[in-house]
Amino acid sequence: MVRNLNFSFVTDGLPPRKTSFASSKYGATTESFTLDGFRAGDLAVDGILSAMSTAEERLESSSAFGAALLGDGEENVGQFLYLEGMEYHMWNTYDVHFYSSFSLLSLFPEIELSLQRDFARAVLLHDPRPMRTLDGVDVPRKVLGAVPHDIGLVDPWFELNAYMIHDPSRWKDLNPKFVLQVYRDVAATGNLAFATAAWPAVYLAMAYMDQFDRDGDGMVENEGRPDQTYDLWSVSGVSAYTGGLWVAALQAAAAMARIVGDRGAEGYFLERYKRAQRVYDGELWNGSYFDYDNSGGATSKSIMADQLAGQWYARACGLEPVVEEEKARSALGTVLDYNVMRVQGGAVGAVNGMRPDGAVDASSLQSKEVWVGVTYGVAAAMLHEGMPEAAFRTAKGAHDAGWGRDGFGYAFQTPEAWTSDVGGGYRSLHYMRPLSIWAMQWALSPPELHRDLRVVPGSVSAVASPAEVDLAREKFEKVAIMLRLPEEVQHKGYLRAIYQVLRQMLLPES
Repeated sequence: MVRNLNFSFVTDGLPPRKTSFASSKYGATTESFTLDGFRAGDLAVDGILSAMSTAEERLESSSAFGAALLGDGEENVGQFLYLEGMEYHMWNTYDVHFYSSFSLLSLFPEIELSLQRDFARAVLLHDPRPMRTLDGVDVPRKVLGAVPHDIGLVDPWFELNAYMIHDPSRWKDLNPKFVLQVYRDVAATGNLAFATAAWPAVYLAMAYMDQFDRDGDGMVENEGRPDQTYDLWSVSGVSAYTGGLWVAALQAAAAMARIVGDRGAEGYFLERYKRAQRVYDGELWNGSYFDYDNSGGATSKSIMADQLAGQWYARACGLEPVVEEEKARSALGTVLDYNVMRVQGGAVGAVNGMRPDGAVDASSLQSKEVWVGVTYGVAAAMLHEGMPEAAFRTAKGAHDAGWGRDGFGYAFQTPEAWTSDVGGGYRSLHYMRPLSIWAMQWALSPPELHRDLRVVPGSVSAVASPAEVDLAREKFEKVAIMLRLPEEVQHKGYLRAIYQVLRQMLLPES
């Protein structure tokens, strides 16, 4: 194994060796996971169960999650790990890989697919061993259908989710990000074997998210907590960030269904995509930009730099835009005006959150930070919308602050975040997310995408009949019900209470 700072790569072409992680207290090991709620013989889920069973059998012999999904004749290039940052010790943190993955896909596509297979395999995994979050709650380490936050730390691949601030199974952005990245990687590489192997995980990831559509309008809602990559910035109801990712993921799931030949699922996801798209636009568009969320709370009208993450990824994947071009350009123009230019004249990048009155959103630590990787991601979104001057003006602030002679001097130690004041205090050096600068290159020189892939050669996509869509909906809902989490018990541990008190003392809302 070769290690270099925060990178690790198994170079012998063999999967990681299976370790025994036994717990006498809980009587569980990595070799005895359960699939709660699933029963063989149920026609609605037989295909998914079959795929999971096959992967489990192959896991027993190969040990590696990703390697278990390799198709016949596919080369095993080994397993890849990289740390979230020098201060955040988690391997392959997935919500952040969403931004940084353009670098791997552009430079080392086989490594990117290897990492994606690891997460596809992990979606099919259920690990009931309890872990305690900083909220003071015991939760299962990894639940079936949920994309893990990370691939672990102490025993990567076999003990997932080293993250423990909040319950990662309730995060709303991990599953949509997985679906979008899988489709993007399939379209970019044309690898049909990867598409076939990843499809059960994509389907399960989408079905798992169904439980967060509380009112059945096709759109998922946030739960009044920091349940996404901005994990100290609470959000409630329909939100610009998560909502946009969900709309884009529905379209990506439909495209994946078309590739693998599931017309019913394609029709169902497209139908739901159109419904969610209407909700997203109707609930959040205010005439200039998309509101932070629709809850009517104190920060609902905040201007989020990353509000068009779903639109950005849809463009990068060659999918239809999530919002109309005029609205996208207006929203990104507002971000340039407020989040970039109204803070030190654009010299530090894009502040995550701004208020309509021109003040920085100080409601949380993260809303008032500049995230370098997000700044580059916003610049990439601007490039996709035909706004090159705005894009390079946005990116220039982050570049000059990190690398310029009069900047903060971070250079190759570029952190996750810095403060928007003159001091530029940092958080988490040598971070993954700034690799999103490769997303700008992706937008400037778009690769040729394989838009007409079919697992069955020569097959022609036809519009699914209403009966096929109804059957697909019935099957999807049946799987979704099986994946639902138990009703959450409202529990506030002492750490949570201390956190809330300190938050109100140190981070008062603006």
